[in-house]
Amino acid sequence: MTVTVRLWLKLRHIRFVAAHRNVVPADFAERIALPAHQKAADYTVDRSKTAIVGTLIEAAVLLAFTLGGGLAALHDFWSLRLDGLAYGLAMIFSVMVISGLIDLPLSLYSQFVIEARHGFNRMTLGLFISDLLKQTLLGIAIGAPVIAAVLWLMGAMGQYWWLYVWLFWSGFNLLIMFVYPTWIAPLFNKFSPLEDGEMKSRIEALLARCGFRSSGLFIMDGSKRSSHGNAYFTGFGNTKRIVFFDTLLARLEPPEVEAVLAHELGHFRKKHVVKRMVLMFAGSLGFLWLLGQLIDAPWFYAGLGVPAQSTTLALILFFLVMPVFTFLLTPLMSHLSRRHEFEADAYAAQHAAASDLIRALVKLYQDNASTLTPDPLHSLFHDSHPPAAQRIAHLQIQEKPA
Repeated sequence: MTVTVRLWLKLRHIRFVAAHRNVVPADFAERIALPAHQKAADYTVDRSKTAIVGTLIEAAVLLAFTLGGGLAALHDFWSLRLDGLAYGLAMIFSVMVISGLIDLPLSLYSQFVIEARHGFNRMTLGLFISDLLKQTLLGIAIGAPVIAAVLWLMGAMGQYWWLYVWLFWSGFNLLIMFVYPTWIAPLFNKFSPLEDGEMKSRIEALLARCGFRSSGLFIMDGSKRSSHGNAYFTGFGNTKRIVFFDTLLARLEPPEVEAVLAHELGHFRKKHVVKRMVLMFAGSLGFLWLLGQLIDAPWFYAGLGVPAQSTTLALILFFLVMPVFTFLLTPLMSHLSRRHEFEADAYAAQHAAASDLIRALVKLYQDNASTLTPDPLHSLFHDSHPPAAQRIAHLQIQEKPA
């Protein structure tokens, strides 16, 4: 059922975008040329078709692991050779490796065909392989002890193991937020301090007006992988950093960069990051509690094609099938995210010129080939940001005097 809905939404999106390909929406007619609008439509259609293939592959992998007997075969293989935590780690990493290898061709196609076709890819095959190796080694170095700790807690903490696992998982996520900016991110990108000049002066003045303190302003060499542009906050507490893609700074004027940063500061001031963290932690607690109710239920294993029962199998099965059910929550999460974007835009309009943010957004829509005409129902489910027309309209209202 979930797969059917996801495919139907993507097909709707493709038809809607294609149907509006040859006419620029009236609100953007003077800002975006028809060829740029058509490029965005073609890029969106190509990405949506790739997403359809990805959805079908995900469904096939899920069926192969469960009703197809894949997990049962892996259990039979590893249970004869290992036991305890070693068995659990072998099972979980086997599933991760198999899934990753199956996903790899589509990732290569997306990067080196779709992104290249539309002029966005700047990544070499060597860099792709280097990133993959680094991610794999990090996954082993960080993932192995974390998974081992979770499996140990599940087996040693009795009836309320799920609460101990949740406390550990929450603490681990908070730790990652602290160490990511200074220890992990630099493994993949170069971060250079923003040089003195008009840009830095405007940004520092904005930070002072908004009462925001950070550990530094940095430029990231995003251009070595893609021509897409962005800016973001990273870190937590005293490790907060403001990061600009070099592609963003090359495209936007200083007042426009200031307006984009004011929007990001709006997320901070409105406590959106904290609210999302609380929601994530509450959701993880609920899901772990649910797993605690299922872990000793024979029908949970038998119904998914696994004849054996174990802590490891319960954990794997739960996280394999969970996306099928959490998909129903997608519209609610998207709605929350879009509301936060409107709030951050309103904050930006109070501390920078709304007209500058509008110009910046139009440039980013054009440079990133973001469609101006998404299917409304697909957008309701999947878009974390409001449609372009709605967002610009809200900002134009902010321009008007009260």
